[in-house]
Amino acid sequence: MPEFIPLISRQAIQNRVRKIGAQITRDYQGKDLILTGILKGAFMFMADLSRQIKIEHEIDFIGASSYEGTHSTGQIVFTKQPDLEFKNRDVLLVEDIVDTGSTLSKIIEFVTLLNPKSVAVCTLIDKHERREKEIHVRYACFSLEKGFIVGYGLDYDEKFRNKPEIYDLKP
Repeated sequence: MPEFIPLISRQAIQNRVRKIGAQITRDYQGKDLILTGILKGAFMFMADLSRQIKIEHEIDFIGASSYEGTHSTGQIVFTKQPDLEFKNRDVLLVEDIVDTGSTLSKIIEFVTLLNPKSVAVCTLIDKHERREKEIHVRYACFSLEKGFIVGYGLDYDEKFRNKPEIYDLKP
């Protein structure tokens, strides 16, 4: 039976999402913003973040995966293409966690081919323990050095996404 060690409370998450939403509102004022969530993990964070952004914006999703259990396979699989036109628009990629950076670097390469005006990254968790690719994270709610975390959209083999707080998972 896995052990769940509380790491980030629901209130702390709400406070940071509110602050990041206000910052994005200021930074993207007058721009043509598309929030693009990276499925599946970002869906909870993206919903809460969208409600905190006080300017008009559209929402889209990209599906990509490289994980089995607690480890990246190193192979990126695109499971969903974006539906909206990205050309000459400001795309903010919304990710649950930036870990190795491998998946996100491939997504950025793909999105760049769609000729957006700009591409930036917003993540719930910027984790540095296993970073392999240099990723510029413009907005990060929390920064962690290590741990395998679940809850608030983050999963372990598709489980535990529904937990309202973030936990360090000890198998």
